[in-house]
Amino acid sequence: MARIKIAYLGGGSSRAPGTMASFMHHGAEFDGSEFVLIDLDPAHLEIVKSITEKMARNAGLDITVTATTDQREGLRDVDAVLSSFRPGGFAARAIDERIPLKHGVIGQETQGPGGMMMALRSVQVIKELCANLADVAPKARIFNYTNPVNIVSQAVADNTDIPIVSFCEGPIVFPPVVAKAAGLDPDKLVANMTGINHNCWSNEATYDGQDAFPILRERWEALRDRPTDDVNGLRALHLAVAMESIPSDYFNYYYFKDEILRERQLAPMTRSEVIMSSLDDYWAHYREQAESGAPELDPARSRGGIHELELAIEAISAFYNDTGARLPFNIPNTGGVLPGFDERTVVELWGTVDAKGFHPEPQKPLPRSVLGITRQLADYQILTAKAAWDGTVADAVRAMAANPLVPSLTVAEALYGELATAQAAWLPERLIP
Repeated sequence: MARIKIAYLGGGSSRAPGTMASFMHHGAEFDGSEFVLIDLDPAHLEIVKSITEKMARNAGLDITVTATTDQREGLRDVDAVLSSFRPGGFAARAIDERIPLKHGVIGQETQGPGGMMMALRSVQVIKELCANLADVAPKARIFNYTNPVNIVSQAVADNTDIPIVSFCEGPIVFPPVVAKAAGLDPDKLVANMTGINHNCWSNEATYDGQDAFPILRERWEALRDRPTDDVNGLRALHLAVAMESIPSDYFNYYYFKDEILRERQLAPMTRSEVIMSSLDDYWAHYREQAESGAPELDPARSRGGIHELELAIEAISAFYNDTGARLPFNIPNTGGVLPGFDERTVVELWGTVDAKGFHPEPQKPLPRSVLGITRQLADYQILTAKAAWDGTVADAVRAMAANPLVPSLTVAEALYGELATAQAAWLPERLIP
């Protein structure tokens, strides 16, 4: 079993109790390890620390837990960093969502202008993380869950030698969205998802061992005019049939953008505002559990549930315990393993993980019907990573104009100016107009 020192950057976030509960669920794989919780909020850190210590003790685990607001000291001599934080909190995300709507553009956490602003904020913290690791933990690896995970990884890979791999459950959860919308058994739809994070497609798909698309087309024709509560899933099914490729349902923002824009403009609250309305109750529940002798998280009162970031935890275990687990991950396209993309591009694909590293499986090309938009998003990813790491306002505007959700240069300029001004507290001076 791995006996390692793991820093959790974001250890006081609203997802942190669920993440640490997931670590303790995998506790035997990490027995003897030390966890360092790092965050800006000391009160929240103490709550998460107390919950984790009690869960470890009750499970009979030899786990040490410390907490600090000093990032540099918290990173000292760590073997691994789990990165999952939200710079600017949900208040910044609300700005990401609201301001684009004024300009007739969808505001979203990882897509379009909102996703780009999240990237600019996230990379500033990651850049500090990399500088600190070089000084106090030069052998450490980053296991990243901070969004947008592809742009964060791209920035680190382009500018440092620090090993970083990013994770997202998307390649696991996207095919079932389509299967359920079609009224099919999700376990029988097998699709290999690849591309870039949150923007991947299938390059192979079968249903019960047969070509999936004739079956999906038949289901789409039967269901297309029926009322449904699963509008998102039905759009993904429509897109799968039209493109003959299972999509990430984040592509709904691109292929159904007019409908979704109207829905977002008419909605009384953005997604961030909905989450913020629940935060006080989440933390009330966490405080209750921290005071309990046997903490037990309620999924309904826990941000994201009680098994958070489990994919990253499985990857950490696979690497340090040398298991050879098969998982999806985001790494540079070294050797052109995914045809059609530059070798420097961070791509999302499946592979195995063992003590020697992350080994991607060779990939077939994406269908030509979906390759163009995915390559455009990959170029936007590289441009945004450049702007976030050391770029200027001009670099940021170029990146925003490259995103398919932004309709023109003039909109990109106006949008970036308003967003960056509203978020100046979380951005470096070089990115403020």
